[in-house]
Amino acid sequence: MSTPATGPDSMPSRVDVAIVGGGVVGATLALLLARRAGIAPARLLLIEPEPVQTPAPDRPYDLRVVAISPGNRALLEELGVWQAMDLGRVMAYERMVVWHESLPPDGPDVLRFDAAELGEPDLGCIVENRNLQSALLARCAAEGIGLRRARVAGLECDASQARLTLDDGSVQAELVVGADGSNSAVRRLAGIGLQGVSYEQQGIVATIRSERSHQNTAWQRFLATGPLALLPLASGECSLVWSAREARAQELLAMSDAQFGAALTTASAGVLGRLEPSSARANFPLRRLTASNYVATRCALMGDAAHVIHPLAGQGANEGLQDAVALARTLAQRPHRESVGAARALQRYARERRSGNALMGAMVDGLNSLFTGSPAAVAGLASAGMGLVGRSRLAQRMFFTRAAAGRSSPRR
Repeated sequence: MSTPATGPDSMPSRVDVAIVGGGVVGATLALLLARRAGIAPARLLLIEPEPVQTPAPDRPYDLRVVAISPGNRALLEELGVWQAMDLGRVMAYERMVVWHESLPPDGPDVLRFDAAELGEPDLGCIVENRNLQSALLARCAAEGIGLRRARVAGLECDASQARLTLDDGSVQAELVVGADGSNSAVRRLAGIGLQGVSYEQQGIVATIRSERSHQNTAWQRFLATGPLALLPLASGECSLVWSAREARAQELLAMSDAQFGAALTTASAGVLGRLEPSSARANFPLRRLTASNYVATRCALMGDAAHVIHPLAGQGANEGLQDAVALARTLAQRPHRESVGAARALQRYARERRSGNALMGAMVDGLNSLFTGSPAAVAGLASAGMGLVGRSRLAQRMFFTRAAAGRSSPRR
């Protein structure tokens, strides 16, 4: 192909693929398209108005962290991204403990996963979103993939091309990918509808100091008002994700730090001793969102632009990375000389990922409905089921294999 024309800041104004959103999913897709789909880096463009910076070594941990499965860690290693992170701020967790509030945390019916017992080095890693995203953008720059700091103002698509209007000009592309989050401008401008339902919960996040060591373990307790997770950090602290019904969430947010720490210690059954916040608290509404279509004429959606699920299983980032893998694969398999924006490949991507994401979403919704606000008898049966899984090495292996692969689709 000819050398692309340049626009503002020497960025190309005509490309094969314009990816709106330079977060984890969008940047991973850019690298995959260059590595696996045979698209020249100069023909790829990331559009991100506020790219993150690498966290300073002494910076407090960000409140936004992601759990990366071993399978997706291998993908990021292949792309040279994992090695580019500050690995001193990455925490591999070796165990997972999940229990219902009706059970003691050391009881026989608690669900426990142990990497050593499964013959694995770990169950996954807790990574700051900023650490991962900055490493991805650094790798994209090293590969020669352009980054344009701009916001999307308009989108026009027809059978021959897509045209993005930006706040600093415009860009033409054969394919526009919306990886721009749950409030996706690409989704809205492409006229793709959105189905959503509120979980009627707020997610409260904070960094937490604990009296006892987190033991390289991810802890999750199901409460009647919503699940509470304590995720281990390399600093020895924990990242808190507390999903609580609206009324309870407002009570928690109004508390002083001392009151919040006491409430959290009680809610966690004291599994790590006394807990206290070491950061400010933040909150966000929890919703299940699904785009009515994943694709439109010369457009594709992925990550939170296409689907949002409850955070209780920590699979949101892993699902988004699978979207990137699937789209790169379908574009790599397209016939020679077929446009990257051709409908046939996009529809294959949409079929695969809609079914995979629906499966994960249904599983997460089922867990949330079963344990949150369930009658004691139902919750008791569910807790007993946890115990059966916990005592079965075969069942544990099945659950781990699914989660470790970090995928809800049958192919990689």
